[in-house]
Amino acid sequence: MKKKTAVVLIGLSMLASMGTGAYAATKLEEIKAYLNPEIQVKVDGTPVQLRDVNGNAIAPIMYKDANYFPIRAISDALGVAVDYDQESKTIILGEKVDGVSIADGFDSRYHTKDPNHTTYKGKDYKEAYFDNNVDATRGSSFMLYPNKEYQKLYLQIAAVGEDLEDIKIEDSDKDIILKRVEVLKVEDGLVTLEVDIGGVSTLFIHSDAQKGGSVFIPLTTSYYK
Repeated sequence: MKKKTAVVLIGLSMLASMGTGAYAATKLEEIKAYLNPEIQVKVDGTPVQLRDVNGNAIAPIMYKDANYFPIRAISDALGVAVDYDQESKTIILGEKVDGVSIADGFDSRYHTKDPNHTTYKGKDYKEAYFDNNVDATRGSSFMLYPNKEYQKLYLQIAAVGEDLEDIKIEDSDKDIILKRVEVLKVEDGLVTLEVDIGGVSTLFIHSDAQKGGSVFIPLTTSYYK
């Protein structure tokens, strides 16, 4: 099933249940509905068990001969990012219009704001992941936490001094490689890796850095959408 089609289906037929304190709203209308545990769901021909945010199995609600599911459960099953804007009371599916920098909340011993390490080819990116490998060839890695709120990751990365090998971006919870680059050469410059992360909570980013080389990732221009 194409994700664009899936998003349309969600928007037209699924109940938006996001746990946002909707009962405090002023425009709610009380209805009489029923749980319908007999309904089963398949995605691309494969049976799936829909679950709520706590991992509990859920059944659809039947109302006026139509079945309604929490939109979070459907988006998880289809791998479509979902978020909620409390201020505008808007459910956001798929990519967001504006990118969100990965610098916010980034946690790594190699997170730096030192201009000597945040500057690449004359441009200061203000914040960067800079792993300077001076001792021996070894792995360089860190975690990101999109929390299923984004559809895409645009990760900028450059090899400094020596080529980088075996760059991997993984869904850490499912142990699935989402993107892999065998070699990133120094002469390639700053490249952008586009990764589909719909429905992903935790990312593991890894590369093999050669002795005398460095991993440079500008955090301010690497972003989620």
